[in-house]
Amino acid sequence: MPAARLGTPLRVLWRIHRAFMRLTGGRFGRVGALPVLLLTTRGRKSGERRDVALNYIRDDDAYVVIGSYAGEDRDPGWWLNLKAHPDAEILVGGRRIGVRARLCDGAKRQLLWDRIVARDRAYDEYQRRTSRRIPVVTLEPTE
Repeated sequence: MPAARLGTPLRVLWRIHRAFMRLTGGRFGRVGALPVLLLTTRGRKSGERRDVALNYIRDDDAYVVIGSYAGEDRDPGWWLNLKAHPDAEILVGGRRIGVRARLCDGAKRQLLWDRIVARDRAYDEYQRRTSRRIPVVTLEPTE
């Protein structure tokens, strides 16, 4: 089901996880088979800081996140913010890290997508639910 139909329980779960990440300084974070980071972006319209907890995998030094939005037919706000302002910050493993977002495409995207789906099959289901191509985004450390 798209995010709008997943309703309050899923949204509440992710809000609790975001609060937990803030409380622990990002030292602990896991949902299912994938670890979690806290991404801080700058709002594309407001310019205000926006936090979101996201599953990720590592690709060398980069952190890879997926803009699935649970199969919704629109991109998640955090990805729209990164397209407008690609420099961001993540909180992971108790460390704050400056990052720059890059959209993956071609063979690299497919390789990363396959790695993520191998860890969590839900992403394949999300892709089936939507007509958009779900973004695969690398967050590359700038420090």
